[in-house]
Amino acid sequence: MKQPFPFSAIVGQEAMKQAMILTAVDPAIGGVLVFGDRGTGKSTAVRALAALLPEIEAIEGCPVNSPRAEMVPDWAQGATGRLVTKPTPVIDLPLGVTEDRVVGALDIERALTRGEKAFEPGLLARANRGYLYIDEVNLLEDHIVDLLLDVAQSGENVVEREGLSIRHPARFVLVGSGNPEEGELRPQLLDRFGLSVEVTSPRDIETRVEVIRRRDAYETNYGAFIETWRPQDAALRDRILAARASLPALHTPNTVLHDCAALCIAIGSDGLRGELTLLRAARALAAFEGDDAVGRIHLKAVAPMSLSHRLRRDPLDEAGSTARVIRAVSEVLP
Repeated sequence: MKQPFPFSAIVGQEAMKQAMILTAVDPAIGGVLVFGDRGTGKSTAVRALAALLPEIEAIEGCPVNSPRAEMVPDWAQGATGRLVTKPTPVIDLPLGVTEDRVVGALDIERALTRGEKAFEPGLLARANRGYLYIDEVNLLEDHIVDLLLDVAQSGENVVEREGLSIRHPARFVLVGSGNPEEGELRPQLLDRFGLSVEVTSPRDIETRVEVIRRRDAYETNYGAFIETWRPQDAALRDRILAARASLPALHTPNTVLHDCAALCIAIGSDGLRGELTLLRAARALAAFEGDDAVGRIHLKAVAPMSLSHRLRRDPLDEAGSTARVIRAVSEVLP
């Protein structure tokens, strides 16, 4: 099976790559929203992340990737009880998907052939402990958006239908991509993404030439290209694992908490989710860079991607939300 384009080989788009790395270090950040023009590497980066991420330990045959035998749901079929390693799941949620396909439903085949009432798990079960990717997330149907909001909030999928009463864990990192020209994202879903970045086509010739060169090498000389970039991806994976291990011991000074609150007040961020996401992203960045404590330098680096999508719209401000955050950072965190 052909491997995805290597994550390390993606040219430019540093903000997008950094946001995805931070969610790999700390999934509690809450996911990544990537908005930009077509052909800017959004879906390529998501699929490259799948190959980059460290493997997880899960019970063989468990439909929700349970890490221990006692956590396997009683409705699960085929779980062996043996612990195995497997790639971190990255599940695509296509446009037009039905609610049954997302949450799961009655297994019609077993009901008809055996007369048994059994549960057929959906995409949310497969995405547990991994990533759920939605391309063109701004075009997703409203009732599926509402469903995802409920599950993202609780971390649990609940199915009450057709005589079934099923609960299973559904903790995943939500990754969405889309083109803003094709429609806006509902504010309720927008707020659920921890980080948001905008990607644009490169403007200089040399960068565009390098994009073409690498993509052509991937398609025409696949084996050699993958081997060339394998060490870089492996080194990045090791940094992510080291950052995960160091995250619990990372020191967070009270001054950093004060800075988070002051910045969110300055930009008029609604609620407290902005402060929490900003802090988590800054901690993940500090751990990834091998620092012992979180500082202003980390807050400044992650503030635009943590807060720009949480601002109230100001039709008189032509600079845009990202520019407003950057301006506030320069004023509040000199």
